Amino acid sequence: MKVLVTGGVRSGKSRHAETLLTGAVTYVAPGPTTAEDPDPDWAARLAAHRARRPAAWTTLETRDLAAALGTPGPVLVDCLGTWLTGVLDERGLWEHGSDEVTAAVSGLLDDALAVIHDDTVLVTNEVGLGVVPEHRSGRLFRDLLGLVNQRAAAACDEVHLIVAGRVLRL
Repeated sequence: MKVLVTGGVRSGKSRHAETLLTGAVTYVAPGPTTAEDPDPDWAARLAAHRARRPAAWTTLETRDLAAALGTPGPVLVDCLGTWLTGVLDERGLWEHGSDEVTAAVSGLLDDALAVIHDDTVLVTNEVGLGVVPEHRSGRLFRDLLGLVNQRAAAACDEVHLIVAGRVLRL
């Protein structure tokens, strides 16, 4: 089973996603590490996530989601928004061209996710429900994450929308 869990920031997405898998799960964290981002708020958020995961879970910090999705056994990726931010950062794409991002998304969804047979849960943010971002980079991110979310939803068996801690199966 492949499930996409989406919703707003602090809606309960991660907590819900963690209930969908059991056993020796590989938790893929594609966002910045505390070494890359020494922000104490970010570090506290990462620590809270780690503390509530079962001891049998393994954390894999990587932006190479295609390789991570090939890990045997159940996989949870949290989250596609932080992965996309990393792709934009690493390739210097904040001000232009989404073609490289589209290629990265295609590689992830068309190649890696399509051949997975183990249970997989992807977590992402819904960023298009609020105000229009003031800066071009914010609008680019919103638009690209919308594309990522659409493609991920099409590749998954189920989509769960989390609103105020409540789950809506779409």
